[in-house]
Amino acid sequence: MSPHLQVWRWHITMATSILHRATGVALYVGALIAAAWALSLAGGPEAYAGFKALMGSPLGKFVLFGLTVSAFYHLGNGVRHLTWDLGHGLDVKSANASAVGVFAFTVAATLAVWVIAGMTGAL
Repeated sequence: MSPHLQVWRWHITMATSILHRATGVALYVGALIAAAWALSLAGGPEAYAGFKALMGSPLGKFVLFGLTVSAFYHLGNGVRHLTWDLGHGLDVKSANASAVGVFAFTVAATLAVWVIAGMTGAL
């Protein structure tokens, strides 16, 4: 029987594991949004305009920002897992450092995408 979380000392690799699962679920929601986008395109100009209005609203942009964070986090942590599968970075110090690297990559990549989107007028 697994010990309860109160027994374990919270650490960054525990957080990365939980967030990897959570971002995977969020990306399924993103797939549904992509399907809705495709259906709105097939539905004609009025349906697509409604979809654009929804995704262009503050709530829509918040969801898209969250999906961007999820995609980059899941990508970064997936690369980290591939490195582990090759047998590298499994010691505690390396695992903690790579976890920090995943968070740094997530922040930098997300901000870069949204800054570029803002500069090009996509927002």
